[in-house]
Amino acid sequence: MRFSESLKSNRDFKNVYNHRKSYANRYLVMYVSENGSDKNRLGISVSKKVGNSVVRHRVSRLIRESYRLHEDLFRSGYDLVVVARVNAKDAKYAEIESALLHVSRLHKNILV
Repeated sequence: MRFSESLKSNRDFKNVYNHRKSYANRYLVMYVSENGSDKNRLGISVSKKVGNSVVRHRVSRLIRESYRLHEDLFRSGYDLVVVARVNAKDAKYAEIESALLHVSRLHKNILV
């Protein structure tokens, strides 16, 4: 990723969850919190309810790739946690990409 890093520690995820600013659609839930830096940090969470490890990893890759391709549209300085819903397991790339951009617009976290 060019302008962003990954959220890795449980403490970072909990910090974003506790900020309690979330929006959702059919496939994704996005939590956003300011991080006070000039970079975004992206965390992806895919529950076992979504499917086995192959399915969960596929959904995670789709989310990460759609964020990577549209990273320049996002405002800097935020921690983003994207949680995949059960419906995401059957979604194609275009649906995940559209869902990510939709949730970002709801947060007003996207520049366009």
